Order: sequence, then structure tokens, then C-alpha cells
Amino acid sequence: MKISIITVTYNSVATLEATILSVIQQTQPNIEYIIIDGGSTDGTLDVIEKYKLSVSKFISESDKGLYDAINKGIALAEGDVIGILHSDDIYIHHKVLENYARIFETTNCDAVYSDLYYVDRDNIEKITRKWKSGKYKVNSFVNGWMPPHPTFFVRKKLYEQFGHFNTTLKSAADYELMLRMIHKHKIKVAYLPQFTVKMRVGGKSNASVKNRLNANVEDRKAWEMNDLKPKFYTLYLKPLRKIFQFFG
Repeated sequence: MKISIITVTYNSVATLEATILSVIQQTQPNIEYIIIDGGSTDGTLDVIEKYKLSVSKFISESDKGLYDAINKGIALAEGDVIGILHSDDIYIHHKVLENYARIFETTNCDAVYSDLYYVDRDNIEKITRKWKSGKYKVNSFVNGWMPPHPTFFVRKKLYEQFGHFNTTLKSAADYELMLRMIHKHKIKVAYLPQFTVKMRVGGKSNASVKNRLNANVEDRKAWEMNDLKPKFYTLYLKPLRKIFQFFG
């Protein structure tokens, strides 16, 4: 099985090297590593140059935002399975991709997800919160569930069948894509019950209370554009939970 990993960067010199190392040190033998850069000017390109022999494909050009850049990577990917690791994130051990490949092969599923640690931006050994996904059940999305996107690996054919990321959304395109694939189209998903990714706190959708509420507005848009109706929880209680998590 060939796995394509896509990392999108823009002025990520402070964190990108750790991300790259966590990918190229994986024990999975057949990895295609794609880096899509938005035209960095802070030394990010020097980091990529340092590891160019381990990078399969690389583009540095202006884009229309994060999800547009990810879509560029998906278009270039030749792997059977595609995973996305942002330039602030790292895989927590060297066998992450090997474990994913095993689940895909033994279950013949369409997608696999796992668990994630939120960590301090300056000290990735300091865990600030744990995101434990649990097994997916029918209508889990209706009750506010979603897996952490950096742990979500999908067969390339699913992108070809159901489409890429919706770039009209600014912070919830990952949520919309998973809602569309898992809930609407009912693809076969498998849960890898282990923590696989460390995500530095301060992402676009969770950097402030305002951003969290804006993200929830986009979550509702995701349901509407798929002709779906969420429950009261998703519409009203979920944003309150996000605020409590922010202060917690």
C-alpha cells in the first residue's frame, strides 16, 4: 500500500522541521510525501531544501487559502491512501503509518481515524487536552461527533468519487468533508484506538472564542450544503461546549 502525506506550509519555519522528520522517519516503506507551500519568506523553503531528497513532490506558489492548497496536494497524490499533516503537527511515533496501513488492509475500509493530543505550542511534550474519538456509530455526527482531521486517512478514490475540500468554507471544510463522506455517503470507516498525532494549540478554528463560534456557524453551513439537518445539540449546545473547552 502506498500512502501519500500532504503538508501545507506558509511561513512555518519554527515548526516545519519537526513535522517533516515525523513523516520521513516512519517505518511504513511506501510513502509519498507532498509539501505545498504558499510562497513562504521566513526560511521555510530552506527547511524544505534541507530534506528535499525525502520529499516526493513540492510546490511553492500563492494559493487561495489552506483548503485550496490541500486540494492541490490531493490532485498531485498518487498513493492508494491520503493523509494530511499540517506544518504545526507531528506523528507521535515511527509506526503510525504502518499501523494505518495494517487497518486498511485487514478491514478493507474506506477511511481510518484515530486519537489526537493537543500540545503546548512551545513544548510539544506538554499535553493540554486529549481528543479520544471512539468508534463511529450511525448518526454520530447528529450528536456532535467528529474525528480529528489530522488523524483522518482516506482512500484516494473517495476524493475522486465524492469530491475534494469545499474552499467556500474558511475553517470548517475539513468538518464538511468528513460529514459528507461518513454521514451522507456512508463510507466504511475504521477506528485505530491509539493516539497518533500531536497538534499544537492555536489553530485557526480554536485560537479564540470568536473563532470557535465562527467555526460553528460554518459547521451549520456544512449541514445545509449537504441538504442535511442537525439536531438541537449541533445547532446550539455544541458552540457552548466549545467555549467551555476554550476556557478549560
